[in-house]
Amino acid sequence: MTFTDEATWYASLATMYGTAAALITSPADEVLLVKPNYRALWSLPGGILEDGEPPDVGCAREVREELGISVPVGPLLAVDWIPPEGLRPRPLVAFVFDGGVLTDPSVIVLQESELDEFRFVPTSDVAEYLPPHMTVRVTSAHAALTRRPEGGAVYVPAVAGAATWE
Repeated sequence: MTFTDEATWYASLATMYGTAAALITSPADEVLLVKPNYRALWSLPGGILEDGEPPDVGCAREVREELGISVPVGPLLAVDWIPPEGLRPRPLVAFVFDGGVLTDPSVIVLQESELDEFRFVPTSDVAEYLPPHMTVRVTSAHAALTRRPEGGAVYVPAVAGAATWE
């Protein structure tokens, strides 16, 4: 294969967007959620990866930007694939990393341009705050966290009714 053929081949490959988030818990094992000001439902701290940015680096950057804190980005807990939808023409691949335990939430300084508030929520209650696909992502990541050290990352199962690859 020539360089031109290889470049053409790479240019023909499917592309997707990437996101990275941190599963940060309280000492009581509650999950830290943030309330973006640009949508109705809550989320994990994190966001869209920049072009060429490794997921763990993007996770650390997003947590610094959104919460004003640096957390050690631990092992990968979950990977989720979300099909194209609405105005988004490409699928998303979402990475969730272990963001550790935050013992003092008073250190959080919210990025007011994007977030309205934060709160720790019991895992059993996350469905009240998150859309269905994110509820599955967060509960899957939390289950992987509770299986440490013998467990590993999980692939998040598709949500019923979501588009599927045929």
